[in-house]
Amino acid sequence: MQLIKQYGKNTFASFAIKNYRLYFTGQAISLSGTWLQQIAQGLLVLKLTNSGTILGVVTALQFLPILLFGPVGGVIADRFPKRKILFFTQSAAGILALILSLLVALNLVQIWMIGVLSFCLGLVNLVDNPTRQSFVPELVGKEKMSNAVTLNSWEVNLARIIGPTIAGILVITVGFALCFFINGLSYIAVLIVLYLMDSKQFQSFRKAGRSANLREGLKYVMQTPKIRSTLIILAIVGTLTYEFQVILPLVAKFTFHNAVAGYTELTAAMGLGAVIGGLFSAGRKSTSTQMLLFVLVLFGLSDIFAAIAPTFSVALIAMVFVGGASLNFNSMGNITLQMESLPEMRGRVMSLWTMAFLGSTPIGGPIIGWIGENISPRWGLGVGGVAALIAAIIGYLTIGRNQKIDITPDMSTADQGTQLPAMTKIP
Repeated sequence: MQLIKQYGKNTFASFAIKNYRLYFTGQAISLSGTWLQQIAQGLLVLKLTNSGTILGVVTALQFLPILLFGPVGGVIADRFPKRKILFFTQSAAGILALILSLLVALNLVQIWMIGVLSFCLGLVNLVDNPTRQSFVPELVGKEKMSNAVTLNSWEVNLARIIGPTIAGILVITVGFALCFFINGLSYIAVLIVLYLMDSKQFQSFRKAGRSANLREGLKYVMQTPKIRSTLIILAIVGTLTYEFQVILPLVAKFTFHNAVAGYTELTAAMGLGAVIGGLFSAGRKSTSTQMLLFVLVLFGLSDIFAAIAPTFSVALIAMVFVGGASLNFNSMGNITLQMESLPEMRGRVMSLWTMAFLGSTPIGGPIIGWIGENISPRWGLGVGGVAALIAAIIGYLTIGRNQKIDITPDMSTADQGTQLPAMTKIP
């Protein structure tokens, strides 16, 4: 019993910090709204076009700015106060959701309008994503950083259960407009908690200053092998494996012939697996390259299992495993990048993470959408699984095999801004 209590304490260690509790609460509300909109938008595009390729293109437009200009967002995140940036980005995202809600409610929406709004949201996320990623260490400090990062991933997937469930009910009963309206309002919660935070309790890290530039960040990444190789792996997986918002609607509609309920249930099952996996991941005291690659192999095999599932019930079970593996891979990759990076470089490194992980969607989204529409949705899922296995092989050959990493390093050297290793490696 004592062991269970201690593990629970470790799992939710970041909750001891008031600013992080506020942040977590605001994100829980906003992320549920985000998933609500994502489900509704995918179904709306399919309703308007009945095309997996167009769904892939619309999804790609949301991430095109990140692909084209991703590192610029990291420079902004490193140069300016992150809380102020988030006030602007979260407000803008809320306004875009309300505009889409109004267009749908007035029956004026056309596919090009959804594409334009998706691209505008991508411009917002270009700055918002690296800012939020690098804001977390300022809330909790380096000692609890890995725990907070994993809890954030866990929270995203808890929202993946809540948001799609609500979306499935609302789309069937009252239509699409209310989904987008609720998402727009959900950003208010983030603005409130940002206002309530005590800036005096923010952790002090060495700042990049206004001289921070893109070339400096790219040079740093290229000269840091573990960061460089991890980003390559994330780019492969982000391009072809994490295209669930494109392929799952097609699987639901064309494979299992249940568009609305099928899509929401598959997404919720993936979220359930991630929530369960996240509870174990958040209490972890150490990780390793070997563990990261092992989880990536499980991710790929689970994806392939979902692709060949003979029935919808089996597919739901498979998606639970996909969710658990995907969260652990995502959080381990995130932790590796955050803790390997010098504090003054963290925003730029995480912008490249965003570029590799999300910005690759304009390439992968249409490809997976085309495969799902013209060959089979099962093949679309299967390609993602194979890509994950290939990425694992590349990681084994380039990153290393047996580097164990203590993810609660000595705080005395964490913020000196020197070229000391950001992780303690135990042979």
